[in-house]
Amino acid sequence: MGNDRIYLGRNSSMKIALVSPYDFSYPGGVTEHTAALANGLQQRGHEIQIFAACSGYQGNSFPNIRTVTHTIATIPIAGTRARVGLSPLGYLRVKKILEQEAFDIIHLQEPLAPSITWWFLMLAHHLPRTAFIGTFHAYHEQPNWFYQQGRPFFGKLFKRLDALITVSEAAYHFAYQMFPGNYQMIANGIDLNRFGKNIKGNVDVNPPDPAKKLTILFVGRLDKRKGFSHLFEAFIKLKPDYPQLKLQVIGPFEARTHYPYRRMAWSQGVTDIEFVGYVSQARLPTFYHQADIFCAPSTGFESFGIVLLEAMAAELPIVASNIAGYRSIVTDGQEGFLAPPGQPDQLAGALRQLINQPDL
Repeated sequence: MGNDRIYLGRNSSMKIALVSPYDFSYPGGVTEHTAALANGLQQRGHEIQIFAACSGYQGNSFPNIRTVTHTIATIPIAGTRARVGLSPLGYLRVKKILEQEAFDIIHLQEPLAPSITWWFLMLAHHLPRTAFIGTFHAYHEQPNWFYQQGRPFFGKLFKRLDALITVSEAAYHFAYQMFPGNYQMIANGIDLNRFGKNIKGNVDVNPPDPAKKLTILFVGRLDKRKGFSHLFEAFIKLKPDYPQLKLQVIGPFEARTHYPYRRMAWSQGVTDIEFVGYVSQARLPTFYHQADIFCAPSTGFESFGIVLLEAMAAELPIVASNIAGYRSIVTDGQEGFLAPPGQPDQLAGALRQLINQPDL
């Protein structure tokens, strides 16, 4: 692999394809990263097209998206069920696109994940003048069985990448143990103009409301990996001591996934848990700006934490799990508090510190 063909100079406009393996209509860290990268590259004068699967979840639409397939497969990856675009017909569509277009760079997110990224790499040998970049986001504490069993196949695809990127130390260690190579670590970023609390247009001009609830914000799915059940249990423990406390839950979840939590709360006489559900990216910063504490209780498999950056930009104090991906962003006692994953009592203790000492 070599990257001598890759140069993103400020004075040279390039034609770049960004490829996402996941359902681009469905909220997630990799899709957020891809969309933000597209905006940043466009601002530098490059011609950008995004290729992805799109299910049409919540009716979302994105500029410069070219849908490779509407077929979404839900498969277990890294402690969750990922929505990937994987259709045999997608290969023919990608082949036709690459015959019609002349990209300088094709940048693949999670290039080896079972998805449309495979089709691009399978056709890479037909494009000797195009540079292929792969960004690796995933993190597993142990070597991945799927990659181990398919090493001959994945090894061939891996060799077609000209440059390798990981988003964190955790992602680097996982990627390198499976597929050794010359990786560059480039952390994810966010748009401060959207999330920064003191950016012009984002400042709350309303006077403080003494009756306002003290709000703990959670942003994410309600699957096991994100650890919401532990935050829920911690909130139940804290609520009797802090009647003004409120838990606000943002994420792409269906009613059936949060009804069990509602029933448990009602059975214990606990109120002030608001399951907002999905909100658009345009509205999301408002929830950060109105919250008082941000909590990310994930149990593992996180290589990074874009939600932590969003909370920091909004100047929210943070309580997060003490896991590899989060330790690269939050130092315990500085940007926030880290609690052992899967331990509601200790999570409640960290939240209690911030409730009692809001100036920390």
